[in-house]
Order: sequence, then C-alpha cells, then structure tokens
Amino acid sequence: MNKYKSNLIIEDNENDFIYEKKKTGLNIQFNRVAFIFFIFFIIHIIYSIHLIKLGTRYSSVEKTNNSLINEKLYRADIVDINGNYLAKTVNSIDIGLKTSDVINPKKLLLSLNVIFPDKNFDEIEKKIKQKNFFYFEKKVSVENYEKLMKLGDKSLKPEEKVLRIYPQKNLFSHIIGQIDNDNVGISGLEKSLNDTLLKSRKPVRLTVDKDLQFLIREELIKYQEIFNSKGSASILMDIHNGNILSLISLPDFDPNQRQQLTDTNYINRVTKGTYELGSVFKAFTFASALNEKLIKPETEFFDLPKSINCYGFPIREYDNEIPSNLTAEQIFVRSGNIGSVRIAQKVGSEKFKLFLENLGILSDIQFDIEEVAPQKNYNFGKCKLATASFGHGVATTILQLAKGYAILSNGGYDVKPTLIQENTEKNKKKKKLLNKGVSEQVVSALRKIVNTEEGTAKFADVEYFEIGGKTGTADQPKDGAYSDAKINTFASIFPTSSPQYVFIVMLDTPQKAKDYYYKYRHKKGGWKGTLYNTAGWTSVEVAGKIIDKVGPILATKYIEIN
Repeated sequence: MNKYKSNLIIEDNENDFIYEKKKTGLNIQFNRVAFIFFIFFIIHIIYSIHLIKLGTRYSSVEKTNNSLINEKLYRADIVDINGNYLAKTVNSIDIGLKTSDVINPKKLLLSLNVIFPDKNFDEIEKKIKQKNFFYFEKKVSVENYEKLMKLGDKSLKPEEKVLRIYPQKNLFSHIIGQIDNDNVGISGLEKSLNDTLLKSRKPVRLTVDKDLQFLIREELIKYQEIFNSKGSASILMDIHNGNILSLISLPDFDPNQRQQLTDTNYINRVTKGTYELGSVFKAFTFASALNEKLIKPETEFFDLPKSINCYGFPIREYDNEIPSNLTAEQIFVRSGNIGSVRIAQKVGSEKFKLFLENLGILSDIQFDIEEVAPQKNYNFGKCKLATASFGHGVATTILQLAKGYAILSNGGYDVKPTLIQENTEKNKKKKKLLNKGVSEQVVSALRKIVNTEEGTAKFADVEYFEIGGKTGTADQPKDGAYSDAKINTFASIFPTSSPQYVFIVMLDTPQKAKDYYYKYRHKKGGWKGTLYNTAGWTSVEVAGKIIDKVGPILATKYIEIN
C-alpha cells in the first residue's frame, strides 16, 4: 500500500513536473512571438509616420505657401477671351543645399545623381567644398521634390516660392507687361491693374484671342524680315464695342525674363509711339467735309495744280499722273494731296481741328494700359491745316487711328478701345459723332481704294472679305527736317457691306524687297521685287496676307448682328 502510494506520489510529482515544464515552454514561445510582433509593430508605426510625413510635407508646404500668397504675394490670373492663361501665379519650391550639414558627400552626390542624371555633379562637388550654401535645383517638380525628401538628408533645404509666370512668353508682352522683384507691376496691365490683381481672386478676362494674336504675330515677324523693317505693329478691333482682339508691337520680349528694357525700339508702337501717318488722314479730311455738308462724294474740283507753296515750302502730288479735275471721292480714292488741301480749306482750321479732336485723333485717349503717349496740342494755322489734311505735320498713335477709323465705319458712333472684357458693357452707351449717311459714304470710298484700278491698296483685296482701307506713306521727321526713313501704314475695315472690324498694320522704316514675289489679286500674274518703298507695296501686302489667315476665324467666332 505504501509503495503504491509512494509510486502514486512519484507519478503525481512527475505529472506535475511535466506540466510545469510544458507551461514554461509555452511562456518562452509566447514571449518570443510577442517580442517579434512588437518590433514589427513599432517598425510599421515608424514607417507609416514617415510615409505620412513625406506624403503631407509637400501639401503642408503648399498650404503654407497658399496662405503666404493670399496674404502678400497673390496676383489674380489673366486670361484671354477663351480662358487661356496669359499670366498666372503658381507655387514653387527651390531646393537649397547647406554644405555644413552634409554628412557623407559621396553618398549624397550618388543619390542626387539618380534623381537628376543630367546635372553636372563635378561642379556641384566643387560648390559643396567651396560654398556654405547654394541652390541645387530651382522650381523643382512635385515628383522630384518627393524623391529628394525621401533621402532624409538634412542638408537639403526646401524654400517655398511664389512665381508669376507668363505661359505665352512673348506673345502678349506689350499688353501684359511685367512685375518687379517686389511683386509690383511696372508695365502693361500688370501695372495699370496692379491693385485689382492684388485684391481680386477671380481671373481678369481680356478681349484678346490667343489664336488670332499668334497668327498675326507670325506674319508680322515674317514680313519684318522680308522688308527688313526696324519694327512693326498691328491692332485688330471690333468697331462697335471697342474690343481689341489682337494688339502687337515688334520687337517684343519675354516677361518671364524680368528684363530691364532701356532700348526705345522696344516701346509699344501701338500706344506709346507717335507718328506722322501720312495719307491715312485723308479719310478724316473727306469725312469732315461730308459731315459739315460742304461736299458730296460727287462734288467736282477743277484745275488742281501739281504743287502749291506754304510759307515757301512746296506741297506736291505724290503722283504726277493724277488728273487736274476730280470729284471729292476721286481725290480720296486716288490719294491726291492738293485735292485734300482744297477739301480741308473748305472746312477751315478751327472746325477741322475740332473734328480730329472729337474723333480722338488729336486728343488724349484713356486706355487700359498706362503706356500711352500724350497728345500734342497743335496750333492750326493755314499751313498746319494744309499739311494735316494729308497727314503731315501732326502725329498720333496707332491706337487713336484705330479709334478714328472705327467711328468712321460704325455709323459715326463714339467707341472706347479696350482690352478688358468687363468694359464691353460700358461701350453699349453710344454717342453719335457723325451725321447720318457720312459713315456709309466713307466706307464706300474706302472699298474703292482696294477694289478699283485707281486705288492704292489692291494687294489687300482678299476674296470674300470685302476689305476697304487707306494707305499712308510718311517721311519721318529728324532734326527739324524729313528723312528718307518712312512709316508705312494701312488702315482697313471689313467687311464693307456690314463693317465689323478695323485692322491696322504699320511698318517702321521698311526697305525694298528685291526678291519678294507679289501675286496680284486684281488681275492675273505678279511681280518680283518691291517697285516702290510705299505703303501700297509693303503694309498693304502684309495686311492682305494676315486677313487671308485670320478672316475665317473671325467669320466663324466673332461675327455679330449689330
């Protein structure tokens, strides 16, 4: 019994022992699993936090940057009539490198080389040795920013920036203008709308069309090379609401470069340059006499001399083949100088000057950009009246010329040229400046200048578009006299059956192009080489080629029933 009991006790002890052994083993195994799980859990947490930090770092920078923009540096975007960006404020990050924080230069350079394989790392290595700080990459992309931050190198210092960019580069430079390094507009709409752009959060929509601007600029650049001109300019405007669809002055510039432009050749030739524009003024002479009811288109002028004198200075016909007996309309169509003087003399100095001022030709003009030349106040004596009748001795801008031709062709209503879409509504209140019938008579004569043999603008007779217009060739004044350099202008309106647009092309000091082939529009054949250094052979040809290209766009996008 005792032995049995003893055996039972031993057995129980063994069982207890075995049980305790198994329990200990389970605890050890559990602790190992728990420890490993804990380690992985910690690693996972750290890695997740790191990923979240990296993932939100750029957005937090962007958020901070947006806050900075809203408070200090934000400028409203500028878009064209179709919503294409012309000026835009964007966030940007520059990556600087603080060399004192570099721990392992070789490792850092290898890592950077993977992200930026095209950089010159020999130069970067020299900078690390020689400089305390330098910018490794400016305007870094979001993708590369994230890659750089994943390196975890404390020497890489991101700096938030705000950029004003101009996606169209040179295309609208004279319209948009520039800002300085303090975010202040210094030219163009950036200057004149500076307060609006800083306060507004809505884009400023302009009246200009990117596609039209591009096509016109391409042709101007092409013909500036053909005629080797010093510069050129053009403006395309709706004659009813004053909306400017295109405004170009060459040479132009890239506002992204923030250049200091001191060369006067870079002025805005449409608004800032003042020119004696020659025979394009004869349209105003003709219209003023019609408006005063002193002539009709068929009024005859007899025995017109080939030259007259004014205080000892001769005024001559540009073409000795012009007949001595002409109607008022024929004087205008054939661009007679002496006949224009006779018409202006009927109007008189005081009334003719007032007419030019009322149309905005010889008065200051209010415009959306500040780079507009002030208008000189001329004393109209007998000689000034005579020379002004054919566009000499008085100067104005291409912008004012466009306004004047718009009034002549839109029924005689005042119009305010504008670049800003919001101003279209303001132009609906129209003031009548010309008497009934005057506009129609002027437009009819302008059409004959283009589509008749006697006219001086036959190269602009583009099929289907019914173009009317007047040429102007003017010698440029220099040192109190006139030089051989010319300003060649063609002021056109179309379609003459229902006028909608005024389009002006000006070439500054064009030369003859001996190798250029002219294809006649009014008859078969053509001619190689520029016969004369006049508007009829230069600016008229350019305008015709441009309207060939932009006319279909205008017909499909902008024709309105007025």
